[in-house]
Amino acid sequence: MIRVALPTAASAIPRSISTSVGESISKNQEEEIKRVWRKADAVCFDVDSTVCQDEGIDELAAYLGVGEAVANVTRTAMNGNARFRYREALAARLQVMKPNHEQLEHFVNITKPKLTVGIRELIGRLHARGTHVYLVSGGFRRLILPVAELLGIDKSRIYANEILFDKQGNYHGFDTSELTSDSGSKETGKPAVIALLKRKYQYKTVVMVGDGATDAEAAPPADAFIGFGGNVVREGVKARAKWYVTDFDVLRKDLEHDDSDDE
Repeated sequence: MIRVALPTAASAIPRSISTSVGESISKNQEEEIKRVWRKADAVCFDVDSTVCQDEGIDELAAYLGVGEAVANVTRTAMNGNARFRYREALAARLQVMKPNHEQLEHFVNITKPKLTVGIRELIGRLHARGTHVYLVSGGFRRLILPVAELLGIDKSRIYANEILFDKQGNYHGFDTSELTSDSGSKETGKPAVIALLKRKYQYKTVVMVGDGATDAEAAPPADAFIGFGGNVVREGVKARAKWYVTDFDVLRKDLEHDDSDDE
């Protein structure tokens, strides 16, 4: 008797078919995010390594002469460590830096924001469509104000952290009442900012765009998260993003797409 080995259920499925099904699911998810992007009432952008090419906190630290020490903490923060507490890391970075008011102002006055290629055009297009644009950052408001000015974004649409000084202008901590001063839950950080915007302005569709773990955790309540890797690619964030881009022109050009073509 000749015994013929019959394929098991798993081995009977051609590998190419299994792969194509996975790719199809991924493509469908990306298309859904694109549809949300096109109808957004408001778009929230991260600032460091997204709207700007660099990390503002690291640049300030370098100016203060403590760049490497602060950069080590920042890397831990942005790699999506499950045990990471943003407020603790922010406190640790500032404790190393301890900028006084005069140093902060001098740094801002001598530093020109390094805008990411294509961000001016993208935000200009969003504004032309009537979409409200926000800058939502775990960085410092004083460093972000010049960025907002260059991009035509009102300062009231900045959500970021505030460094505190005493009467002599010495470093005196930071404002822990700011939503962006912590992360790791829906009650703090970028999720809380987006929830606030939805309650306050009755936005139906809000999109978060950014490069870091704190951006990815914003959806929900954000209706979509778009990962951005034009300045730095963080693999953990890329894996969580249903739509991941490395060029802002991709987002701008997609706004011209007519969803009726898909019907």
